Parts: sequence; structure tokens; C-alpha cells
Amino acid sequence: MPLWILSTGVLMMALTVAIHAYGATKWLGFVVTWHNGWEAVDRTRDLYQAVISTAVVLLLLHFSEIVLWAVFYILLPDNAGLADINEAIYFSMVTFTTVGYGDVTLKVGWQLLGGMEAMVGITVFGLTTALLFSVLQRLQLVHHPASHDQ
Repeated sequence: MPLWILSTGVLMMALTVAIHAYGATKWLGFVVTWHNGWEAVDRTRDLYQAVISTAVVLLLLHFSEIVLWAVFYILLPDNAGLADINEAIYFSMVTFTTVGYGDVTLKVGWQLLGGMEAMVGITVFGLTTALLFSVLQRLQLVHHPASHDQ
């Protein structure tokens, strides 16, 4: 396997993590600012809105990262064995989420990239889970400070 394939895969992994970290940090900053403007009228509804909107934004961030990997595959010689952008997005989706059906695969010589995408996918999904928990925990502490003191 050529070193440039490994190097490019590592760069894609780093780019994926950087995009996710940047997007999640920006969203978290927005949620904090948004939270500071909330009235104490319906805190439960506000909490649900914050958690649901955070989940949706992070899922959209995941999807953009999946599309980035798909475009990467299409730009490789012979599309790394993928027929078109639709198949590349499908392959990237099942790889990034670690579903891995196996019905669509990369050509011999490119398979390492699929494994690298799966590694970074499971990593950023872990970051998403941590961020959702953090948002829920922070907002829960603000809305129910008495439960924190016990």
C-alpha cells in the first residue's frame, strides 16, 4: 500500500475530527448564549428544545462529514471502485456509522480508507454522545439547582 494512501486517510481523519470539534464547539457556544436569554417560565420545554436541537445539529454535522468522505472517495482514481456519488454517500454512511453491510466495498488497495473512516466515525459519535450528555447535565443543574446540592 502506498504511503500516500495512508497519509491521505490520516489527513481525512484529522479533518473530520477538526470539523466535528469546531462545529460542536460553535453550537455549544450558541446554546449557552441562547440559554442565558431564557425566561424561567417553562424550563422543561427549554431543556427539551436545547437537547433536541443539539442532537439535530450534531446529526447534520455527522451527515456533512459523511458527504465529505464520499466526495473524497469520488476524487480518488477510479472513484476507489464506487460507481457514483450516490453509492459513495451510501458506502460512507454505512462505514461511518459502523453498520458495514458489505454490499458495497472499496476496490482492492483502497480498503484501508474504509476502516479509517469507521474509526473516526465511531470516535466522533462518542464526542456527540459526550456533548449531548454535557448539555443535558449543564441545563439540568441550572434548572434544578437544589438537586445538585444534595
